[in-house]
Amino acid sequence: MEYGKHQAPVHYEGGDGCLTTLVRIPVRIVVLVLVLPVRMVWDALAAGARAADRILLRPLGRALAWLFEVLVAVPARWLWRSVLTPLGHGLRWLAAAVFVWPWVALWRYVAVPVWRYGIVVPLEWLYARVLTPAGHGLRWVWRALLLPAGRGVAKALGWLFTVVLVMPVVLLWRYVLKPLGLAAGWLAEHLVVLPLAWTYRELLTPLGHGIAWSLDLLARGIGAGCRGLWAVLRWLVGVLLVTPVLWIHGRILTPVCREIAAAVGVAWRVAGYISRAVGRALAWLAWHLVGAPVSWVYRNVCTPVGHFLRDDVLAPAGRAARAVGRTVRQALGAARETVRQARRDAWRALVGGPREVEPREPVRPLARTLGSTTTVPSAAPEPEISLLKEKSFPQG
Repeated sequence: MEYGKHQAPVHYEGGDGCLTTLVRIPVRIVVLVLVLPVRMVWDALAAGARAADRILLRPLGRALAWLFEVLVAVPARWLWRSVLTPLGHGLRWLAAAVFVWPWVALWRYVAVPVWRYGIVVPLEWLYARVLTPAGHGLRWVWRALLLPAGRGVAKALGWLFTVVLVMPVVLLWRYVLKPLGLAAGWLAEHLVVLPLAWTYRELLTPLGHGIAWSLDLLARGIGAGCRGLWAVLRWLVGVLLVTPVLWIHGRILTPVCREIAAAVGVAWRVAGYISRAVGRALAWLAWHLVGAPVSWVYRNVCTPVGHFLRDDVLAPAGRAARAVGRTVRQALGAARETVRQARRDAWRALVGGPREVEPREPVRPLARTLGSTTTVPSAAPEPEISLLKEKSFPQG
C-alpha cells in the first residue's frame, strides 16, 4: 500500500490511428498533384526573373544611366558651371549694389552721424551738465530736510492712530466681547451639544446597527440563491456547448488541419525537387544544343578573326593615320609660319621697321656704405669685400 502511494502516475500518449495512417498517403498524393504545377510555375517565374535581371535589366539600367549622364547630367553641370553660376554672381553683385550698399551707406554716413551728433551727444551733455547736478541737489534736499521731517510726521501720526483707534478696540475686545463669547460657548455646550451627543450615542447608533444586521441577512440569502442559479447555468453551458466544441476541435479539426499543413509542406518540397530536376534537364539540353556550339564558334572562329583584324588591319591603319596626321600638322605649321613671316616682311617693307635704339653708357650703380643697406648718392663706391683679410670671424 505504501509503495502504491508513492508511485508516480503513468500517462499514455495517444498516437496516430490506423485510419489516419491510411488516409495520409492519398491526401499527400492529391496535394502533390495540386501543388506541383504551382511550384513549377513559381520556379520558372523565379528563373525568368533572374535571367531578365541579368540579361536585360542590368544592361538597360547601365544604358539609361549613361544616357542620363550624357543627356542630362553633363549639360546640367555645364549649364550650372558656365551659365547659372556667373549669372548668379552677377545678380548677387547687382542686388548688393541696388539694395544693400545704398542702405549701408545711408546707415553709415547719415543715420549714425545724425543719431550720434544730433541726439546722443546733446543728451550726454544734458545728463552730465544739467540732470546730474539737479539730481544731486534733490538728493541732498531729500536726505537733509524732507526725510527727517517725514520721520517726525510718521511718528506723530502713528502715536495718534494708536491712542485714538487701536487702544479703544483692544479694551473693547479684552473686557467686553471676550467674556460674552466665553459665556455664550458654555451655554451652547451644556444646552445643545451634550443633549445631541447623548441622543446619537444612546438611540441612533443601536437603531442603525439593527437595520444594518437585517439588511446583511437579506443580502446573504439573495447571494446564496444567485450562486446556486449561476452554478446550474454554468454546468448546462459546459455540458451542452463547451464539451462538444472541444471534442470537435481536438478530435476532428486539429488532426485535419495538421495533416493538411504537413501534406502541403511535403508536397512543396517534393515539387521543388522535381522542378529543379526538370530545370537542370532543360538547362543541359539548352547548353548542348545552343550554348556549346555558340561557345565553340566564338572561341575557334570569332576570336581568331577579331585578333587578325585588330593586329593586322586596324593597328597598321591607325599607325598610318597617325603618321599622316602628324605630317599634315607639320606641313600646316610650316605653311602658317611662312605666311606669318611673309606678312611681317610685307608690313616692314610698307611701313618700315622699328626704330633702332642707340647704345647708352652703363648707369653707374649707387654705392652702399659698409655695414648698411641704404644707398647714399654722394658716397664713393666701395668694394663689397672687407680690407681686413687676415682676420676672419666664424659665423655661428
